[in-house]
Amino acid sequence: MTTLDSLSVGGEATIVDVGGARPLQRRLMEFGILPGTRVRLVRRHALQGIVELEVRDSHLTLRAHEAGRLSVDRV
Repeated sequence: MTTLDSLSVGGEATIVDVGGARPLQRRLMEFGILPGTRVRLVRRHALQGIVELEVRDSHLTLRAHEAGRLSVDRV
């Protein structure tokens, strides 16, 4: 098991756990990031510390430290 921020671009994973403070957990879950959901890392914006994800046919951007709170299993 690893965290979402450690995936390489194009990598796919399944969310295992949504960590962090309760408000962050709630916000991520509202976006559809729930345990059991498959995600794909589309792009990294290294200078801005942002990652772009594909989740349920939608694209989301998260701060890298938020992505580090998501435990995943690589597919």
